[in-house]
Amino acid sequence: MRLKEKVAVVTGAARGIGKATALKFAKEGAKVVLCDLSIDSLQEAVGELKDMEAEVLAYPVNVTKREEIQSMVDDVVEKWGSVDILVNNAGITADNQLLKMPEEDFDKVIDINLKGVYNCSQIVAQAMVEQGSGVILNASSVVGIYGNFGQTNYAATKWGVIGMTKTWAKELGRKGIRVNAVAPGFILTPMTEKMPDKVLDMMRDKSPIKQLGTPEDIANAYAFLASDEAKFITGTVLSVDGGVVV
Repeated sequence: MRLKEKVAVVTGAARGIGKATALKFAKEGAKVVLCDLSIDSLQEAVGELKDMEAEVLAYPVNVTKREEIQSMVDDVVEKWGSVDILVNNAGITADNQLLKMPEEDFDKVIDINLKGVYNCSQIVAQAMVEQGSGVILNASSVVGIYGNFGQTNYAATKWGVIGMTKTWAKELGRKGIRVNAVAPGFILTPMTEKMPDKVLDMMRDKSPIKQLGTPEDIANAYAFLASDEAKFITGTVLSVDGGVVV
């Protein structure tokens, strides 16, 4: 078990990549803290983890609300003594072309996908500094590296996450904290599964291996980066994209 007794906080943990990451971490021996806004989905995820006999805590946390994050972190530290891993997975899309994008949609995506990562990381990092160790993992995207039609707001946040990742790796390394990012490609999630077959086929054809990724593919990358196997890796962006940008 690569993460035995580690305390891992996962935001956006109720479904998709976040849920797969929580399940993977639990299999690797971690105590898992689930954060999400969807209460029903959160309870379902908790049930799955308890079926695995995993230790789990769950909190309805809005990553734009610093007081909710602080309350969660304080409670986790009081109950379990530390926060060893943070996975900043929570995020949304509100796609549109630049000339048609409402300002409120731009602001909403920035607030959750970018400032939300800042909020969670700043608060959790304070606890990690006190304990002298920790790992912060941020969800970027190939869209953040290469851009994508109709995703001005989303691409901006995912590029911004890369900048924060590299900056925090430099600032926090001396305090025993590693910071990395994962950049997924086209992943089959509850959101993408609703797309027309022809769109999914197009996405699949862009990969040299003619596959779409699964949430478990991303969870595996997070588990590696969170473990001591990656103890000499910080400030990097790991693309898990099936070669879609080759």
